[in-house]
Amino acid sequence: MRYFYPYLGYKEECQQIPIQFPPQHQPFQPGLETLMSPKPIFDNPNYIGTGKLKGKVALVTGGDSGIGRAVSLAFAKEGADICIVYYNEHEDAYITKSYIEAQGRKCLLIAGDIRDETFCKNVVCSCLSVLGRLDVLVNNAAVQFPQASIENITYEQMELTFQVNFFGIFIMTKYALPYMECGSTIINTTSAAAYVGNDLLIDYSSSKGAIISFTRTMAQSLVSRGIRVNAVAPGPVWTPLQPSTWPAEYIETFGSKTPMKRAGQPVELAPTYVYLACDDSSYVTGQVLHVDGGRSMQS
Repeated sequence: MRYFYPYLGYKEECQQIPIQFPPQHQPFQPGLETLMSPKPIFDNPNYIGTGKLKGKVALVTGGDSGIGRAVSLAFAKEGADICIVYYNEHEDAYITKSYIEAQGRKCLLIAGDIRDETFCKNVVCSCLSVLGRLDVLVNNAAVQFPQASIENITYEQMELTFQVNFFGIFIMTKYALPYMECGSTIINTTSAAAYVGNDLLIDYSSSKGAIISFTRTMAQSLVSRGIRVNAVAPGPVWTPLQPSTWPAEYIETFGSKTPMKRAGQPVELAPTYVYLACDDSSYVTGQVLHVDGGRSMQS
């Protein structure tokens, strides 16, 4: 296996970031981080929080693993308590919880389906009941199902993709908003695929495009209330969604077509979410930040 050595603090403590992966496939989405090889890098041990989110509560969908795990841990390092919403990946979720609690922060785990409006409403109520408030909403959960042609995409697949990737964001935002005060933030995870397209992920790319429009529209809608809405557009990132999406042989070169010639790691996304969640970005709303290894330059 080949590795790249980025500067993540002190050079002698640099973590190995793989630029190739062994073939692997998981039969069910959204996949399990515990089954991946190598494991995604979700923590930078040299990252020391400075209280940028002290006293805040963040709700993160898809927070059990991948980008969501890295974001949840970074938020905890910055002083936030975390409510993690996940589908059914219980082992991954409890591992993430243990890392958050090791930072001295509270972590509430809620399992369920964000396609269900009642579930989303109950998530917000539980978050408020247990953690007392809601300051940061990170809409991150997603699915993707490759097909060679639009003719192979069933109505049921398209509906599922949009229900998870877009409807879930819409509904969660709707029920969270009444409890978010001036200074609160919403961060949506879109994708570089919304900009450059992906001929194997037509419905996924389209759902991620809808998130961009939603982000900009909600930013306009909420600016008078002092609530900022932004998004992050990852490129190919080594998360459980990848081995649960693609055939085993595809994984070997995953991310190699980016200008940086490698996939990103969740830890490389987390600081962007911290920036958008805290007052460092107090003059930023309606924007999409690209963390994609240069992928969007190829459009």
